Amino acid sequence: MNEVLIVGEDICQQVVGQGDAFAAVEAVFAAMHRGEARNFPVVREALGHAEALYGFKSGFDRAGHVLGVKSGGYWPGNIERGLTNHQSTVFLFDPDTGQLSALVGGNYLTAVRTAASSAVSIAYLARKDAKVLGMVGAGHQSTFQLRAAAAQRAFEKVVAWNPHPEMLPRLAAVAEELGLDFEAVSPQELGAQADVIITITSAYEPLLLADWIRPGTHLACMGTDTKGKMEVDPTLLARATVFTDEVAQSVTIGEAQHAVAQGLVRADDVTPIGAVINGSHPGRAQDADITLFDGTGVGLQDLAVASVAVQLASQHGLAVRAAL
Repeated sequence: MNEVLIVGEDICQQVVGQGDAFAAVEAVFAAMHRGEARNFPVVREALGHAEALYGFKSGFDRAGHVLGVKSGGYWPGNIERGLTNHQSTVFLFDPDTGQLSALVGGNYLTAVRTAASSAVSIAYLARKDAKVLGMVGAGHQSTFQLRAAAAQRAFEKVVAWNPHPEMLPRLAAVAEELGLDFEAVSPQELGAQADVIITITSAYEPLLLADWIRPGTHLACMGTDTKGKMEVDPTLLARATVFTDEVAQSVTIGEAQHAVAQGLVRADDVTPIGAVINGSHPGRAQDADITLFDGTGVGLQDLAVASVAVQLASQHGLAVRAAL
């Protein structure tokens, strides 16, 4: 008989903090670059029902001894039902036997690992003297992004824009909680003020134009994870030094897909963030450089934070045990 651990959404929120997620994501990016962890091909499809996107992300982290798959997607109508638009569950397996070892709620973990990913990019690529954080997008994940980013630099102010301005108060409240000034601005003004910019939307057209971005800016583009999606002007990638979680995804389903298709950027121009973490790439070369992190979201991130959730929940006696 096989024992399976079940860690629900509420327990994940109790045990996995921002720092736990950052450490897990940083470690798995480093392992990916060393060739000790790999993602398997992503399956992501439009259901043709409820305007939903559904798919699977999976992989194996040999360094962390973690094997599994995240199943889920995006249901845009969920907000009207009082549910999170992003819905997912992580299945972990014993790498030695293939037996199911854990079922883990994936909604909170998706948000916290996505925020950790952009935070890792800020930690390694943003200017040390960055003071103004720009936020493009004010959906569910935006507050996670803001909290994680604020821990990486001594920001003094947040400037934000969202296609639906009535959603901006949620960001303003978090900024106030963090002791940061807050200003709602136009996208062009956001580019003029921000030292670091996080885009976290589901856009299919550029929300930021290349000419709006100042020298020395670091951008973390976190919303593009499907063919056709786009958050920034493709010509911006030609001006920037581009980094990503995984190059294969960046150039096919990530923000770089459009620049590559237009011949503005080649796959060889995109550097895995793991190379910077491991010290084989310098990252930002000069203060005036524009750096851009294309956060496509890889399955190994989900598996890493889910594994941490299982470990912490077990330590605190909060995991439910079931025989299978």
